Amino acid sequence: MTRIIIIGGGPAGTFAALAAKKQNPDAGVVLLTEEPCEPYEKPPLSKGVLVGKVRAADAPIAGPGGLAAHGVALECGARCRTIDRTSHTLTLEDGRRMTYGALVMATGAVVRELPHLPAGMPRVHYLRTEADAQYLTSTLAGTRRLLVVGAGLIGLEVAASAAELGVPTTVLELAPRILARVCHEEISSLVESAHRSRGVDLRLGCAVASVAEGDKTIEVVTTNEDRLAADAIVVGTGAKPNDRLAADIGLAVDEGIVVDEYCRTSDPAIFAAGDVTRFPGPHGPVRLENWRHALDQGAVAGRNAAGGRDAYRTIPSFWSEQYDLYIQGVGWPAAEAQRVNRPLPGNAALTFDVRDGRLVGAMGINVQKDLAAARRLIERQVPVDPAALADPSQPLAAMLKRATG
Repeated sequence: MTRIIIIGGGPAGTFAALAAKKQNPDAGVVLLTEEPCEPYEKPPLSKGVLVGKVRAADAPIAGPGGLAAHGVALECGARCRTIDRTSHTLTLEDGRRMTYGALVMATGAVVRELPHLPAGMPRVHYLRTEADAQYLTSTLAGTRRLLVVGAGLIGLEVAASAAELGVPTTVLELAPRILARVCHEEISSLVESAHRSRGVDLRLGCAVASVAEGDKTIEVVTTNEDRLAADAIVVGTGAKPNDRLAADIGLAVDEGIVVDEYCRTSDPAIFAAGDVTRFPGPHGPVRLENWRHALDQGAVAGRNAAGGRDAYRTIPSFWSEQYDLYIQGVGWPAAEAQRVNRPLPGNAALTFDVRDGRLVGAMGINVQKDLAAARRLIERQVPVDPAALADPSQPLAAMLKRATG
């Protein structure tokens, strides 16, 4: 019986396992995860889990029955130490050896640590796993002042959760505006206003210069020479691909495992998917870090590891929940695109990027239906009129229906 082994218990690994089993029901599919539990959804960690509304265990990726309900064997607490590509054998940290016919590496990403605030330092938190979230949740219960380093999605989601819990919070961001890597200025400005209106102290254009540990607090001196004391610090300065194992066994690596359009690595028996990969994009090799990409690419890698031949094509997207704001973006960044704003009432917003008469990107707040229609307009390369996009009286769904019949 063919054995397909997946390394990694995130969405990419889980959907690779499910897709491989569906593609070849007779294959023995095994998923290895370093965590002690069934793979779970991680987006709630910085939101619902921190404020006590949900538990990570409430959202198993494979559904209520877990992977076993789909015929996939799950090995928890299983860390892969090395892989012998010649014999198609991998060795776990506990000494066990397993052979494979095909292998999927979905090792994800690891936190990007700050030298001044390394992981393991007292009162310093990085948020990546359920254990991290549980530790931070218990910490926030007794925190009088929280400092968040990084105003990206994770940092701001933590800040929003802390504000909801009534914890005074300061956020440091090196860039001149929040969400600079993922959001248009129009969207980031609205999100910034939401945070400031709820008492979050946003310090932009500054970073951590030095750190001093005290008996009860930790003090940070910023590059602007501000002194900030906090009971706890959360670092949300991004992640880097967890590609060390791939590099150690000689796979092609370039800030991520290099794969082709079929998710195949430089070894034809090994596939890769999710945050750890660098794959062919429309403007050259690219690496993405988001849930939808991990899910979709994981499924393609799993099917191909089980004998399929599907090409991975994606329209990138992201989403974030902060307060009563549901922030979304879809599409590939495009040089020289025309920015079109659609005026909307209240705390809603919607912007479009148009190039050569077609929609290439859209971003918004509290406009889920419009963003779903925008994705389909992008996928189908439907010609669009910028004036119609700017008109709130013209629903995107109607544009899509007219164009596609």
